[in-house]
Amino acid sequence: MAQARNRRVSDVWPCVIVGAGAAGIGIARALQEINVAAVILERHEIGGTFRRWPREMRFLTPSFPSNSFGTLDLNSVAIGTSPAFTLDCEHPTGAQYADYLQSVVDYFHLPVQTGIDVLSMTARRGGGFQLETSAGQMRAATVVWAAGEFQYPKLHPFPGAEHCLHNSRVKSWKRLAGDEFIVIGGYESGIDAAVHLANAGKRVRVLERNSVWSSDASDPSITLSPFTWDRLLTTPDDRIELIDEVEIQRIEKQRGGFAVIDASGERWLTKRKPILATGFEGSPTLIRKLFDWRDDGFPLLNSVDESTIAPGLFLVGPLVRHERLVFCFIYKFRQRFGVVANQIGQRLGHETSPLQKYRFWGMYLDDLTCCGSECVC
Repeated sequence: MAQARNRRVSDVWPCVIVGAGAAGIGIARALQEINVAAVILERHEIGGTFRRWPREMRFLTPSFPSNSFGTLDLNSVAIGTSPAFTLDCEHPTGAQYADYLQSVVDYFHLPVQTGIDVLSMTARRGGGFQLETSAGQMRAATVVWAAGEFQYPKLHPFPGAEHCLHNSRVKSWKRLAGDEFIVIGGYESGIDAAVHLANAGKRVRVLERNSVWSSDASDPSITLSPFTWDRLLTTPDDRIELIDEVEIQRIEKQRGGFAVIDASGERWLTKRKPILATGFEGSPTLIRKLFDWRDDGFPLLNSVDESTIAPGLFLVGPLVRHERLVFCFIYKFRQRFGVVANQIGQRLGHETSPLQKYRFWGMYLDDLTCCGSECVC
Protein backbone atom coordinates (compact mmCIF):
# COMPACT_ATOMS: atom_id res chain seq x y z
CA MET A 1 0.00 0.00 0.00
CA ALA A 2 1.33 3.39 -0.92
CA GLN A 3 1.61 5.87 1.92
CA ALA A 4 1.42 9.64 1.49
CA ARG A 5 4.62 11.47 2.30
CA ASN A 6 4.75 12.97 5.77
CA ARG A 7 3.56 16.54 6.15
CA ARG A 8 3.67 18.84 9.14
CA VAL A 9 0.40 19.76 10.85
CA SER A 10 0.86 23.29 9.56
CA ASP A 11 1.02 22.03 5.96
CA VAL A 12 -2.07 22.23 3.78
CA TRP A 13 -2.97 19.26 1.63
CA PRO A 14 -4.26 20.27 -1.81
CA CYS A 15 -6.95 17.63 -1.38
CA VAL A 16 -8.04 15.21 1.33
CA ILE A 17 -10.35 12.34 0.33
CA VAL A 18 -12.39 10.77 3.12
CA GLY A 19 -13.09 7.11 2.44
CA ALA A 20 -11.20 4.35 0.60
CA GLY A 21 -14.14 2.63 -1.04
CA ALA A 22 -15.17 2.66 -4.68
CA ALA A 23 -15.87 6.41 -4.70
CA GLY A 24 -12.73 7.48 -2.84
CA ILE A 25 -10.36 5.31 -4.85
CA GLY A 26 -12.01 6.28 -8.13
CA ILE A 27 -11.75 10.03 -7.54
CA ALA A 28 -8.18 9.62 -6.26
CA ARG A 29 -7.20 7.98 -9.52
CA ALA A 30 -8.80 10.82 -11.52
CA LEU A 31 -6.92 13.42 -9.45
CA GLN A 32 -3.69 11.47 -9.90
CA GLU A 33 -4.11 11.88 -13.67
CA ILE A 34 -3.65 15.66 -13.25
CA ASN A 35 -0.97 15.44 -10.54
CA VAL A 36 -3.10 16.73 -7.67
CA ALA A 37 -1.48 15.65 -4.42
CA ALA A 38 -4.31 13.98 -2.53
CA VAL A 39 -4.37 11.68 0.47
CA ILE A 40 -7.13 9.16 1.17
CA LEU A 41 -8.13 8.73 4.81
CA GLU A 42 -9.86 5.47 5.72
CA ARG A 43 -11.12 4.59 9.19
CA HIS A 44 -10.96 0.83 8.64
CA GLU A 45 -9.41 -0.85 5.61
CA ILE A 46 -9.51 -0.43 1.84
CA GLY A 47 -12.93 -1.52 0.68
CA GLY A 48 -13.95 -2.16 4.27
CA THR A 49 -17.63 -1.51 3.60
CA PHE A 50 -17.70 -4.27 0.96
CA ARG A 51 -16.01 -6.70 3.33
CA ARG A 52 -18.90 -6.14 5.74
CA TRP A 53 -21.55 -7.25 3.27
CA PRO A 54 -23.36 -10.51 4.12
CA ARG A 55 -21.34 -13.32 2.58
CA GLU A 56 -24.05 -14.22 0.09
CA MET A 57 -24.58 -10.67 -1.21
CA ARG A 58 -23.33 -9.99 -4.73
CA PHE A 59 -23.19 -7.04 -7.10
CA LEU A 60 -26.43 -6.43 -8.96
CA THR A 61 -24.63 -4.94 -11.95
CA PRO A 62 -22.67 -7.50 -14.00
CA SER A 63 -18.95 -7.17 -14.58
CA PHE A 64 -17.57 -7.89 -18.04
CA PRO A 65 -13.95 -7.48 -19.27
CA SER A 66 -14.73 -5.20 -22.22
CA ASN A 67 -11.76 -2.82 -22.09
CA SER A 68 -10.31 -4.41 -25.22
CA PHE A 69 -13.02 -2.85 -27.35
CA GLY A 70 -13.35 0.44 -25.49
CA THR A 71 -16.25 -0.22 -23.15
CA LEU A 72 -15.59 -0.05 -19.44
CA ASP A 73 -16.66 -2.74 -16.99
CA LEU A 74 -19.80 -1.45 -15.24
CA ASN A 75 -18.20 -1.92 -11.82
CA SER A 76 -14.80 -0.43 -12.62
CA VAL A 77 -13.63 2.71 -10.82
CA ALA A 78 -10.49 3.35 -12.89
CA ILE A 79 -9.91 3.44 -16.63
CA GLY A 80 -7.99 0.38 -17.81
CA THR A 81 -9.19 -1.85 -14.97
CA SER A 82 -11.93 -4.47 -14.78
CA PRO A 83 -13.24 -6.34 -11.74
CA ALA A 84 -14.37 -9.14 -14.06
CA PHE A 85 -10.88 -9.58 -15.50
CA THR A 86 -9.22 -9.25 -12.08
CA LEU A 87 -11.60 -11.56 -10.26
CA ASP A 88 -12.85 -13.92 -13.02
CA CYS A 89 -16.32 -13.20 -11.71
CA GLU A 90 -19.45 -11.61 -13.22
CA HIS A 91 -21.31 -10.68 -10.01
CA PRO A 92 -18.61 -10.20 -7.34
CA THR A 93 -19.17 -10.63 -3.63
CA GLY A 94 -18.26 -7.74 -1.36
CA ALA A 95 -15.01 -9.39 -0.31
CA GLN A 96 -14.03 -10.01 -3.93
CA TYR A 97 -14.73 -6.41 -4.87
CA ALA A 98 -12.64 -5.17 -1.95
CA ASP A 99 -9.77 -7.26 -3.35
CA TYR A 100 -10.23 -5.48 -6.70
CA LEU A 101 -10.09 -2.07 -4.98
CA GLN A 102 -6.91 -3.10 -3.19
CA SER A 103 -5.38 -4.09 -6.53
CA VAL A 104 -6.23 -0.65 -7.98
CA VAL A 105 -4.54 1.05 -5.01
CA ASP A 106 -1.46 -1.14 -5.34
CA TYR A 107 -1.11 -0.82 -9.11
CA PHE A 108 -1.49 2.96 -9.24
CA HIS A 109 0.31 3.58 -5.93
CA LEU A 110 -2.58 5.60 -4.56
CA PRO A 111 -1.80 7.30 -1.21
CA VAL A 112 -4.09 5.63 1.33
CA GLN A 113 -3.74 6.02 5.09
CA THR A 114 -5.83 3.43 6.92
CA GLY A 115 -6.89 3.40 10.55
CA ILE A 116 -7.58 7.15 10.56
CA ASP A 117 -11.03 8.29 11.63
CA VAL A 118 -12.19 11.80 10.75
CA LEU A 119 -13.78 13.05 13.96
CA SER A 120 -14.92 16.48 12.75
CA MET A 121 -14.34 19.00 10.01
CA THR A 122 -14.74 22.78 9.89
CA ALA A 123 -14.48 25.34 7.12
CA ARG A 124 -11.66 27.86 7.67
CA ARG A 125 -12.03 31.57 7.21
CA GLY A 126 -10.42 32.51 3.95
CA GLY A 127 -10.93 29.05 2.46
CA GLY A 128 -10.02 25.46 3.06
CA PHE A 129 -10.81 23.07 5.87
CA GLN A 130 -9.47 21.81 9.16
CA LEU A 131 -9.98 18.14 9.95
CA GLU A 132 -9.75 16.69 13.43
CA THR A 133 -8.72 13.06 13.03
CA SER A 134 -7.74 10.19 15.29
CA ALA A 135 -4.15 10.87 14.15
CA GLY A 136 -4.23 14.62 14.81
CA GLN A 137 -5.14 17.76 12.91
CA MET A 138 -4.97 18.14 9.15
CA ARG A 139 -5.61 21.09 6.86
CA ALA A 140 -6.86 20.83 3.29
CA ALA A 141 -7.51 23.27 0.47
CA THR A 142 -10.27 20.98 -0.81
CA VAL A 143 -12.03 17.92 0.57
CA VAL A 144 -13.79 15.12 -1.27
CA TRP A 145 -16.26 13.33 0.97
CA ALA A 146 -16.45 9.71 -0.16
CA ALA A 147 -17.32 7.93 3.07
CA GLY A 148 -20.41 6.23 1.64
CA GLU A 149 -23.47 4.96 3.48
CA PHE A 150 -23.32 1.24 4.33
CA GLN A 151 -21.68 1.87 7.71
CA TYR A 152 -24.54 4.19 8.73
CA PRO A 153 -27.80 2.18 8.66
CA LYS A 154 -31.21 3.58 9.56
CA LEU A 155 -31.73 1.77 12.83
CA HIS A 156 -34.76 3.67 14.19
CA PRO A 157 -37.30 4.19 11.37
CA PHE A 158 -40.23 3.54 13.74
CA PRO A 159 -40.86 2.74 17.43
CA GLY A 160 -39.63 -0.67 18.48
CA ALA A 161 -37.05 -0.91 15.70
CA GLU A 162 -34.45 -1.71 18.34
CA HIS A 163 -35.96 -5.19 18.40
CA CYS A 164 -34.99 -5.72 14.75
CA LEU A 165 -31.82 -6.81 12.98
CA HIS A 166 -30.64 -4.47 10.21
CA ASN A 167 -29.59 -6.29 7.05
CA SER A 168 -26.17 -4.59 7.14
CA ARG A 169 -25.45 -6.30 10.48
CA VAL A 170 -25.88 -9.81 9.10
CA LYS A 171 -22.68 -11.73 8.37
CA SER A 172 -24.38 -14.65 6.64
CA TRP A 173 -28.04 -15.30 5.84
CA LYS A 174 -27.48 -19.05 5.89
CA ARG A 175 -26.36 -18.94 9.50
CA LEU A 176 -29.45 -17.22 10.91
CA ALA A 177 -31.29 -19.64 13.15
CA GLY A 178 -35.01 -20.10 12.58
CA ASP A 179 -37.44 -21.26 9.91
CA GLU A 180 -39.61 -18.17 9.32
CA PHE A 181 -38.66 -14.50 9.00
CA ILE A 182 -40.22 -11.11 8.35
CA VAL A 183 -38.29 -8.64 6.23
CA ILE A 184 -39.32 -4.98 6.43
CA GLY A 185 -38.49 -3.22 3.16
CA GLY A 186 -38.91 -4.57 -0.35
CA TYR A 187 -36.28 -2.85 -2.42
CA GLU A 188 -32.97 -4.46 -3.40
CA SER A 189 -31.59 -5.18 0.06
CA GLY A 190 -34.92 -6.55 1.30
CA ILE A 191 -35.43 -8.87 -1.65
CA ASP A 192 -31.76 -9.90 -1.52
CA ALA A 193 -32.27 -10.94 2.11
CA ALA A 194 -35.49 -12.79 1.25
CA VAL A 195 -33.92 -14.70 -1.63
CA HIS A 196 -30.95 -15.87 0.42
CA LEU A 197 -33.15 -16.86 3.35
CA ALA A 198 -35.48 -18.77 1.02
CA ASN A 199 -32.57 -20.53 -0.64
CA ALA A 200 -31.50 -21.63 2.85
CA GLY A 201 -34.88 -23.34 3.23
CA LYS A 202 -36.64 -20.64 5.25
CA ARG A 203 -40.03 -18.99 4.69
CA VAL A 204 -40.07 -15.22 4.38
CA ARG A 205 -42.68 -12.48 4.39
CA VAL A 206 -41.56 -9.18 2.87
CA LEU A 207 -43.48 -6.10 4.02
CA GLU A 208 -43.11 -3.03 1.81
CA ARG A 209 -44.72 0.41 2.03
CA ASN A 210 -44.76 1.09 -1.73
CA SER A 211 -45.80 -0.93 -4.76
CA VAL A 212 -42.22 -1.66 -5.81
CA TRP A 213 -43.01 -4.93 -7.54
CA SER A 214 -45.58 -3.44 -9.92
CA SER A 215 -43.50 -0.42 -10.92
CA ASP A 216 -42.92 0.09 -14.64
CA ALA A 217 -39.89 2.36 -14.12
CA SER A 218 -36.81 1.50 -16.15
CA ASP A 219 -34.25 2.89 -13.69
CA PRO A 220 -32.94 0.14 -11.37
CA SER A 221 -32.21 2.84 -8.80
CA ILE A 222 -35.93 3.10 -8.05
CA THR A 223 -37.18 -0.38 -8.89
CA LEU A 224 -35.82 -3.93 -8.77
CA SER A 225 -32.94 -4.81 -11.07
CA PRO A 226 -33.21 -7.60 -13.66
CA PHE A 227 -30.67 -9.60 -11.65
CA THR A 228 -32.93 -9.44 -8.61
CA TRP A 229 -36.09 -10.25 -10.58
CA ASP A 230 -34.35 -13.27 -12.08
CA ARG A 231 -33.39 -14.60 -8.66
CA LEU A 232 -36.81 -13.83 -7.20
CA LEU A 233 -38.71 -15.58 -9.99
CA THR A 234 -36.57 -18.72 -9.71
CA THR A 235 -37.10 -19.03 -5.95
CA PRO A 236 -39.77 -21.59 -4.91
CA ASP A 237 -43.15 -19.81 -4.80
CA ASP A 238 -44.10 -21.08 -1.37
CA ARG A 239 -41.06 -19.63 0.40
CA ILE A 240 -41.44 -15.87 -0.22
CA GLU A 241 -44.62 -13.87 0.31
CA LEU A 242 -44.59 -10.28 -0.95
CA ILE A 243 -46.98 -7.90 0.81
CA ASP A 244 -46.99 -4.26 -0.31
CA GLU A 245 -48.77 -1.07 0.78
CA VAL A 246 -47.91 -1.81 4.40
CA GLU A 247 -47.02 1.17 6.59
CA ILE A 248 -45.20 -0.21 9.63
CA GLN A 249 -46.19 1.69 12.76
CA ARG A 250 -44.26 -0.13 15.47
CA ILE A 251 -42.67 -3.38 16.65
CA GLU A 252 -43.67 -4.92 19.96
CA LYS A 253 -41.75 -7.56 21.82
CA GLN A 254 -44.03 -10.20 23.22
CA ARG A 255 -43.73 -13.57 24.84
CA GLY A 256 -42.15 -15.97 22.40
CA GLY A 257 -41.35 -13.43 19.69
CA PHE A 258 -42.32 -10.12 18.13
CA ALA A 259 -45.37 -8.43 16.64
CA VAL A 260 -45.01 -6.22 13.56
CA ILE A 261 -47.92 -3.79 13.52
CA ASP A 262 -48.99 -1.59 10.62
CA ALA A 263 -50.99 1.66 10.57
CA SER A 264 -54.29 -0.20 10.14
CA GLY A 265 -53.64 -2.29 13.22
CA GLU A 266 -52.87 -5.52 11.37
CA ARG A 267 -50.30 -7.66 13.14
CA TRP A 268 -47.71 -10.08 11.79
CA LEU A 269 -46.14 -12.40 14.35
CA THR A 270 -42.62 -13.81 14.20
CA LYS A 271 -40.44 -15.75 16.60
CA ARG A 272 -37.26 -14.21 15.21
CA LYS A 273 -36.13 -10.61 15.14
CA PRO A 274 -37.61 -8.87 12.09
CA ILE A 275 -35.05 -7.96 9.44
CA LEU A 276 -34.76 -4.24 8.74
CA ALA A 277 -34.04 -3.44 5.10
CA THR A 278 -34.86 0.23 5.54
CA GLY A 279 -31.75 1.78 4.03
CA PHE A 280 -29.02 4.04 5.35
CA GLU A 281 -28.54 7.49 6.84
CA GLY A 282 -25.40 8.22 4.82
CA SER A 283 -22.07 9.59 6.03
CA PRO A 284 -22.64 13.29 5.11
CA THR A 285 -24.78 13.50 8.25
CA LEU A 286 -21.45 13.43 10.15
CA ILE A 287 -20.67 16.89 8.72
CA ARG A 288 -24.26 18.06 8.46
CA LYS A 289 -23.47 21.74 9.06
CA LEU A 290 -21.29 21.87 5.95
CA PHE A 291 -24.18 21.07 3.62
CA ASP A 292 -27.58 22.51 2.89
CA TRP A 293 -30.14 19.72 2.65
CA ARG A 294 -32.85 18.84 0.17
CA ASP A 295 -36.40 18.12 1.25
CA ASP A 296 -35.79 14.40 0.64
CA GLY A 297 -32.86 14.33 3.08
CA PHE A 298 -29.97 14.32 0.61
CA PRO A 299 -27.17 16.93 0.56
CA LEU A 300 -27.82 19.90 -1.70
CA LEU A 301 -25.08 20.21 -4.34
CA ASN A 302 -24.25 22.64 -7.11
CA SER A 303 -23.72 21.52 -10.71
CA VAL A 304 -20.19 20.26 -9.96
CA ASP A 305 -21.14 18.18 -6.88
CA GLU A 306 -19.91 20.80 -4.41
CA SER A 307 -21.56 21.91 -1.19
CA THR A 308 -23.61 25.06 -1.74
CA ILE A 309 -22.45 26.55 1.59
CA ALA A 310 -18.88 25.23 1.97
CA PRO A 311 -16.88 25.96 -1.21
CA GLY A 312 -14.23 23.33 -1.83
CA LEU A 313 -16.17 20.47 -0.24
CA PHE A 314 -17.23 17.91 -2.87
CA LEU A 315 -19.39 14.81 -2.54
CA VAL A 316 -18.80 11.64 -4.57
CA GLY A 317 -20.50 8.28 -4.30
CA PRO A 318 -24.00 6.83 -4.03
CA LEU A 319 -25.54 9.79 -2.19
CA VAL A 320 -25.12 12.25 -5.07
CA ARG A 321 -28.46 13.57 -6.30
CA HIS A 322 -29.31 16.21 -8.90
CA GLU A 323 -33.02 16.94 -9.05
CA ARG A 324 -34.50 13.52 -9.97
CA LEU A 325 -31.20 11.96 -11.02
CA VAL A 326 -30.00 9.18 -8.71
CA PHE A 327 -26.32 8.16 -8.85
CA CYS A 328 -26.47 5.23 -6.45
CA PHE A 329 -24.69 2.60 -8.60
CA ILE A 330 -20.95 2.63 -9.32
CA TYR A 331 -21.48 2.97 -13.07
CA LYS A 332 -23.54 6.07 -12.29
CA PHE A 333 -21.54 7.91 -9.65
CA ARG A 334 -18.21 7.32 -11.41
CA GLN A 335 -19.57 9.54 -14.18
CA ARG A 336 -19.00 12.47 -11.82
CA PHE A 337 -15.33 11.74 -11.03
CA GLY A 338 -14.14 13.74 -14.03
CA VAL A 339 -16.40 16.66 -13.15
CA VAL A 340 -15.07 16.91 -9.60
CA ALA A 341 -11.44 16.31 -10.56
CA ASN A 342 -11.66 18.95 -13.27
CA GLN A 343 -12.96 21.54 -10.78
CA ILE A 344 -10.34 20.76 -8.16
CA GLY A 345 -7.56 20.78 -10.74
CA GLN A 346 -8.58 24.13 -12.19
CA ARG A 347 -8.84 25.75 -8.78
CA LEU A 348 -5.40 24.49 -7.80
CA GLY A 349 -3.89 25.69 -11.08
CA HIS A 350 -3.26 22.26 -12.63
CA GLU A 351 -3.45 21.35 -16.31
CA THR A 352 -6.66 19.34 -16.63
CA SER A 353 -6.46 18.25 -20.27
CA PRO A 354 -5.52 14.65 -19.27
CA LEU A 355 -9.09 14.34 -18.01
CA GLN A 356 -10.32 14.48 -21.60
CA LYS A 357 -9.99 10.70 -21.65
CA TYR A 358 -12.84 10.57 -19.16
CA ARG A 359 -15.24 11.83 -21.80
CA PHE A 360 -15.90 8.32 -23.08
CA TRP A 361 -17.07 7.46 -19.57
CA GLY A 362 -19.52 10.32 -19.85
CA MET A 363 -17.97 11.76 -16.70
CA TYR A 364 -16.42 14.98 -17.88
CA LEU A 365 -19.71 16.75 -18.57
CA ASP A 366 -20.70 19.41 -16.07
CA ASP A 367 -23.95 20.39 -17.77
CA LEU A 368 -26.72 18.37 -16.13
CA THR A 369 -29.19 19.35 -18.83
CA CYS A 370 -27.06 17.90 -21.63
CA CYS A 371 -29.59 15.25 -22.55
CA GLY A 372 -32.69 15.90 -20.50
CA SER A 373 -33.77 15.72 -16.89
CA GLU A 374 -34.48 11.98 -17.07
CA CYS A 375 -30.96 11.08 -18.18
CA VAL A 376 -27.81 10.40 -16.21
CA CYS A 377 -25.17 12.07 -18.32
